[in-house]
Parts: sequence; structure tokens; C-alpha cells
Amino acid sequence: MKLTEKDIEKIALLARLELSEEEKTMYAGQLSVVLDYVEMLNEVDTTMVEETCQVTGLEDVFREDEVEEESNETKEKIIEQFPQKVGRLLKVQAVFDKRKK
Repeated sequence: MKLTEKDIEKIALLARLELSEEEKTMYAGQLSVVLDYVEMLNEVDTTMVEETCQVTGLEDVFREDEVEEESNETKEKIIEQFPQKVGRLLKVQAVFDKRKK
């Protein structure tokens, strides 16, 4: 499948890439070769091949979350030992802070 520079421009736009004219020409050739290879793979007869989604036999292991209520004494000990707090609230470092550090 031969990609044109116009095709590459559309792909670059979707990927939010700025490409030079030289890069557009280069990528048109490279991606065309990749797509030609995929077309070759499409010619292989796979009608008798069983579908495989993974071959390791490994499975994800999940468990249900279980809530365990702690005593007030345990809660107070945790609050006392926490380095930063505001009243009874524990202060932690921001996870989604947009400022660069």
C-alpha cells in the first residue's frame, strides 16, 4: 500500500506531530513498507488456527476489598505519629500537582 505525503500529513495531524517535508517523504516510504508487510500477512490462511489471546497461562488474581474498622485508639496513634497534619486531617504531598518541581 503506497502512502502519499498527504496521508502522512493527516496521520501527523492526528498524532499532533510537526513534520518537515523531508520527514513526510521519509515516513511515507517507511510506513508504506510496513503496510505492505501487513498485507502479506493478510494472505496467510488462518481458518484452522485457534484464536489465542495469551500463551503463558498466567491469570490475574483479584480479591474483594474488605473494610476493617480500627479502634479509636489505633486511629489516634496514627494521627499522633503522622508528620504533617491539620487538626485531625493527615496532610500528604499532592499527587496531581500541575506545578513543576
